[in-house]
Amino acid sequence: MAEWISVTEAAREFGYHADHLRELIREGKVKARKVVTVWQIERASLTAYIRKARKRGEKTGRKKPG
Repeated sequence: MAEWISVTEAAREFGYHADHLRELIREGKVKARKVVTVWQIERASLTAYIRKARKRGEKTGRKKPG
């Protein structure tokens, strides 16, 4: 069974800006669903995207300010 996390949770856990995560959703790069007004990302889809992007040597997104 898929584990879904909100964009806010994903940003906090993976260190990416929420706007960048929403961009990945719009581009279809991660699996997501909208529940009422909140976007949720499938955790496995996001980790797979990050793994593949790093393997290709791509930057995986804007880091949120530290």
